[in-house]
Amino acid sequence: MSTLTSDLPKLHEKAGDFMPINGTDYIELYVSNAKQAAHFYRSAMGFQALAYAGLETGLRDRESYVVVQDKIRIVLTSPLQSGTDIGRHIDKHGDGVKVTALWVDDATYAYEAAMERGATSYLKPETIEDEHGKVVRSGIYSYGEVVHIFIERKAYDGIFLPGYKEWKTHYNPSDVGLKYVDHMVGNVELGKMNYWVEFYEKVMGFTQILSFDDKDISTDYTALMSKVMSNGNGRIKFPINEPAAGKKKSQIEEYLDFYEGAGVQHIAVATDDIIKTVTELRDRGIEFLRVPSSYYDVLTDRVGEIDEDIEPLRELGILVDRDDEGYLLQIFTKTIQARPTMFFEIIQRKGANSFGKGNFKALFEAIEREQELRGTL
Repeated sequence: MSTLTSDLPKLHEKAGDFMPINGTDYIELYVSNAKQAAHFYRSAMGFQALAYAGLETGLRDRESYVVVQDKIRIVLTSPLQSGTDIGRHIDKHGDGVKVTALWVDDATYAYEAAMERGATSYLKPETIEDEHGKVVRSGIYSYGEVVHIFIERKAYDGIFLPGYKEWKTHYNPSDVGLKYVDHMVGNVELGKMNYWVEFYEKVMGFTQILSFDDKDISTDYTALMSKVMSNGNGRIKFPINEPAAGKKKSQIEEYLDFYEGAGVQHIAVATDDIIKTVTELRDRGIEFLRVPSSYYDVLTDRVGEIDEDIEPLRELGILVDRDDEGYLLQIFTKTIQARPTMFFEIIQRKGANSFGKGNFKALFEAIEREQELRGTL
């Protein structure tokens, strides 16, 4: 776990975006069967085969399949032997996110800036290269066992990273219109939300752009609190959740119990046509959380006029919310692995910069219905 030192340089506490980040480079999941997981992401979610590393590339302890859809790259990694750190991670957490890789212009500077401000080192700056050029990477720990790896690739034009080869396959299903990672949500232990808010502020130069308390995010039974951290250009947004007191066990507590610690709760991916994307995902077998049909009876009263017809939204279960800049449409998958932990959000922004506050109650009641079926509410 990262530790914040008490003598962080005062000069930089309000320095703003002192660590420029260009965007999400890739997300790496440790999974029990990377080959089968890659098939799922391609068949069900429209990702394309991109790169591979494993026995054929000289690795003996693990293999990784890389899938891509527009600007989203997901690395799926499994151990090839017992007794590895990857295997231990899977044994404890199940399938889940290990790495959020951030694309930067200078991975050495990003590392040194973070370390100066109190980060815990995961990977000292190193240069890896092949015939396509070189990549500099470095890394720090964040909440739970999640790490941020800084990737500098301005001198590289290969398929993915040195050590990977192009993955070609006859089976290439079409994409579903996913564009980029909009935000990624972390669940942390009770009392730890503000600690990690401070971490992202002081160590990485993020700012808090939104805050929700248990009055905003609650039902009759459960509640949580959340703060949204963003880097300077807004390309990286990390909402951080912690449980709040409620009559029954919240979704955050359920996650922490089954993940056995803090970790990534969901990955929000953007689309330009959510009706088309969700229709395609549903037809490929992706299951979504549903809200009651009555939600749509008063939808325009709550959010005003929207471009979309209400009936397709009702049929698919897509939620709508509005803020001062516009509106957004969103929907959440059910969990995508055996444990009730990580899931995906599909989001389309039509001006809105918020996260669907008006949908929280209906959404959380839908989650509670799933918890009740699992016997974990």
